[in-house]
Order: sequence, then C-alpha cells, then structure tokens
Amino acid sequence: METFDELNIVTGAFGYTGKYIAQKLLDMGKKVKTLTGHPNRPNPFGDRVSIAPFNFDKPEDLIRSLQGATILYNTYWVRFSYGQVTFDKAVENTKILTKAAEEAGIRRIVHISITNASETSPFPYFRGKGILEKAISQSRLSYAIIRPTVLFGHEDILINNIAWLLRRLPIFVILGSGDYKLQPVFVEDVAEIAVKAGQHEENMIIDAVGPEIYPFNEMVKLIASKIHSKAKIVHLWPELALFFSRLVGYVVNDVVLTREEVYGLMSNLLISEKTPTGRMRLSDWLTCNAENIGTTYASELGRHYR
Repeated sequence: METFDELNIVTGAFGYTGKYIAQKLLDMGKKVKTLTGHPNRPNPFGDRVSIAPFNFDKPEDLIRSLQGATILYNTYWVRFSYGQVTFDKAVENTKILTKAAEEAGIRRIVHISITNASETSPFPYFRGKGILEKAISQSRLSYAIIRPTVLFGHEDILINNIAWLLRRLPIFVILGSGDYKLQPVFVEDVAEIAVKAGQHEENMIIDAVGPEIYPFNEMVKLIASKIHSKAKIVHLWPELALFFSRLVGYVVNDVVLTREEVYGLMSNLLISEKTPTGRMRLSDWLTCNAENIGTTYASELGRHYR
C-alpha cells in the first residue's frame, strides 16, 4: 500500500481530468508531480506540484522523470487528430510512457480509458483506447483501467459548449433522431474513483459512469430548461449537422465536432451496463450551476494545442 511520503505522478495535471486527480491526491497529503506537454504554462498548484515534460522522444529522460514515484495516473490522450498529433501517435506515446514506467520502477498505473474501448472498434478514439488497454494489461505494472463516459463539471467541453450554443444561437442542431444515449459522469467522481483504485494492488477495470442515462435530445432539453434557453431544437441528417458544426467551429476557431465523434456518439458507446460508480447527477449539478454553465466557450484547441 502507498504511504504519504511516496510520490504520485499525474500526466496532464494542467488539463481537465488530471487536474482533479492531482487535487484529490494533494488533499490526501500526497506528493504530486506532473508530466505535461505544456511545461511552461502557469502552474495552478504553485510549488505543490513539480513539473517535467513528457519527453516521449527522449525515453531516458522520461524514465528519469518517473523515477522515485510509486503510482502513475495517466490521463494523456487526444480527442481528435490535429496536425502531427494523431491517434496512432498517441498510442505510440502511451506505450513509450508505459515502458518507461516499468523501467523507472513504478508499481502501479491508473489509466484513464473510455467505456466500450475495443481494439476492433471502427472509431479511432475507441480503437486506440482498446489497443492501450491490452498493452497496459500485458505490461509488468499493476494496473487499474478507469473507463469514463462523457465527463461533466466546471470547464468540461461537451456539456459546457452545448449550453454555450443554447445561450447564443436561435437554433440548436441535433444529429439525426437524438435517441442515442449518454451516461454523463461528474469529473470529480472520476477523479475519486481513479485515486481510490490507485490505493489497491489487484488489477481492475472499472466503468466510471453516472447514475443517469439520457437520450441525447432529452439531455439537450434538460440543459436548455436549466439555463432558460429559447433556442429552437432542430434535427438534421448527421452530415448536415456536421457541416453546421464546422461553421460554428470557424467562428470560434475550434474543432466543435468531428465525423468520428458524430457516428461514435450515435452508436451508444457512451453508456455502460455496469452498476453506476459515480454519485453526482447531471440534473442536480445543472440546477446548482445553471448561472455559470455555458457562459464562456471551452476551446479544445486552446486547451491542448495553443
């Protein structure tokens, strides 16, 4: 079992999920270090979290940055391919990280995956996650694989930007029928699940899923009602909806939605048959945060690529 003077490493502690994991660990009195692709960004944790670059292209430096740590919490991934950053490159980098963790003497890895990850998935996001689940399970590391669905919470992308669009546009476009389902999970619940999994020895795979399941169109209506949006909700063929999202992306200088995300969303991959592990209900959280949700746009490109 881990003791309080042992070092924990969190990849991406300046990002979204990683930030909440790092905060949970600090609240427990743990020592925390982050590996990040943005080592020069302001450190929101001050001197409480030390920093090292990923160094995927310098494995020896990566190994040195991991040495002395007991647990690695890995949130590194990409939402979509952009420039030279591709899903294949993200898979390769994560394998390099896993190998470096073995060489550095890391005892356990807690890896953030996604529900219904599969090596045979037709969707690159889910396929890459499935490939990595297999690689981690075949490594020498003790592991916990955490499989969240759609995350919500302060600074999230999907829920926040749905609310942002509902606040600002006269219409909101839903892909197809909108009857495909999601099971949103609170980001702080995911962080708690991950940190608790880090304290065990046995290998495990856990679906991190919330207590509510929504058809997508009902979730949009719920958000609209909570923020008192008067936007008209319309249904379009997926390709037309994708075209509309590109127009919005041009205005906000971001990638709002990709073709893979459109068809992945419509394939009911963001729900789980397992017992819910998250506690916070999206409906309750929206009620408490209605004044703030969607007041500013959350940029994926701004968060990770600029």
